Amino acid sequence: MSMEQLIEAARVNKAWPFQEAQRLLKRYPDGVKPDGSPVLFETGYGPSGLPHIGTFQEVLRTTLVRRAFEAMIGAKPEDGKTRLVAFSDDMDGLRKVPDNVPNQELLAKHLGKPLSRIPDPFEKGHESFAHHNNTMLREFLDRFGFDYEFVASNDMYNSGRFDDALKQVLRHNQDILDIMLPTLREERRQTYSPVLPISPSTGRVLQVPVEIVDADTGLVRFTDEDGSQVEQSALGGMAKLQWKVDWAMRWYALGVDYEMSGKDLTDSVTQSGRIVKVLGGRKPEGLIYELFLDEKGEKISKSKGNGLTIEEWLTYGSEESLGFYIFPNPKSAKQLHVGVIPRAVDDYWQFRQRLPEQELDKQLGNPAWHLLRANGGFEADEAPGAGDSLPVTYGLLLNLVGVLGAGASHEQVWSYLGNYIHDADPAHHPELDVLVDKALAYNRDFVAPTLKKRAPSENEAAALRALDDVLAGLDPETPAEDIQTQVYEIGKNEEFGFGNLRDWFKALYETLLGSEQGPRMGSFIALYGIANSRKLIAEALANA
Repeated sequence: MSMEQLIEAARVNKAWPFQEAQRLLKRYPDGVKPDGSPVLFETGYGPSGLPHIGTFQEVLRTTLVRRAFEAMIGAKPEDGKTRLVAFSDDMDGLRKVPDNVPNQELLAKHLGKPLSRIPDPFEKGHESFAHHNNTMLREFLDRFGFDYEFVASNDMYNSGRFDDALKQVLRHNQDILDIMLPTLREERRQTYSPVLPISPSTGRVLQVPVEIVDADTGLVRFTDEDGSQVEQSALGGMAKLQWKVDWAMRWYALGVDYEMSGKDLTDSVTQSGRIVKVLGGRKPEGLIYELFLDEKGEKISKSKGNGLTIEEWLTYGSEESLGFYIFPNPKSAKQLHVGVIPRAVDDYWQFRQRLPEQELDKQLGNPAWHLLRANGGFEADEAPGAGDSLPVTYGLLLNLVGVLGAGASHEQVWSYLGNYIHDADPAHHPELDVLVDKALAYNRDFVAPTLKKRAPSENEAAALRALDDVLAGLDPETPAEDIQTQVYEIGKNEEFGFGNLRDWFKALYETLLGSEQGPRMGSFIALYGIANSRKLIAEALANA
């Protein structure tokens, strides 16, 4: 595949990352900014709570658009044609104490102060609460191998790098008020100011009217919490901006070209877009995505800590499966809970296995292509490698572990995998080896407590005896497909009275595995071993 072929195919592909990148290409038809600087992608993070998958997905999806844009202009990551900034709004004042952090009383004493100026409640040696949560985010992004630059609002304000943009906000204070005041309730209008000074007496972020004394020097006047009149600079970290104004100022100051956001920020995107235009900048391109929901269909919240944490997903599923689950249609809401993990693991590997055999246009629509590119799996003009597949599905692995019981060990699972894989060595199958431990954890925490085998009915017992007779005559090395054929034949035999094959397989799952759902029985029997499978049948028949 040549770079020219890739560019041509990418520019007409319908996968959503390419569709998003098309908008950037219309902005910069030559693929570069007029001043020659890199096209800037940004993601935002509010470090008031612990990072969660909703936070991470924005970095991943933005990276997917970034890599799609690079493919469309024939650039490689190392060419420096694009940048990705992960921005932490750690100058934001702490509005409430998150439910899922320690030392609640400590945080309560610092309500209203910038997150970067509040002690670390986790007491792990970080400079502040924000530094702790920023570190957690960066460690996770680094684990995934993302190419990004971390920028903290606290550093930008305190160092003066936002000062020129802040002066521009002060110069256009009234224009910004004209945009914002009509969107506010009457009571809020009375105290609203684009600029939020930091109280010199309490260190809190103040929501008070602010008079602009001198925009060019940054001097403002306001009433402090103790009632005193204060004149001080709004520069150098002595003030921050209201959220929508701050967002627009950031776009203006950094020259952001692309930023996506959740549906809950739709109004913010509109108002910030108007404000950045007043400042003399340009609203970035961007996507409004649907929010993740927890198992109950409720919005996932950093402060509540509901839904899945990043670490929880990685306890039970692979890194690739997380990316795969996040990839499809960003405009469609998805429920995020442990129950979605097994299928996400297996679906990722199915797509990855197809990748080398697909035509270029199909590859560019394959989620695995985008995820491998995001993680540096191959260069834009390289074909993905062949032979990427798992010899055993995660679902089948979970069924094996379920039969072995909650006390099964890593070594025990690999001994059974020897029935199914010729070279059953963890060193030869590192991806599968990772999943063995995750299957053991998933079974221990979610599957084993729910398994309950039932006794077979009379006709089911007769079918199980027939299956046992068939297995008794098979060679231990019989392929899974041949075993599956025999299982099918028994289920289709009218003598056993199954209305359809689904009823037969459901009976096998419930009597042998203790579950309402299960794997292809031919594959499971080959994996568990014919002799061991016959023991399962004998145990079921003993309960008939």
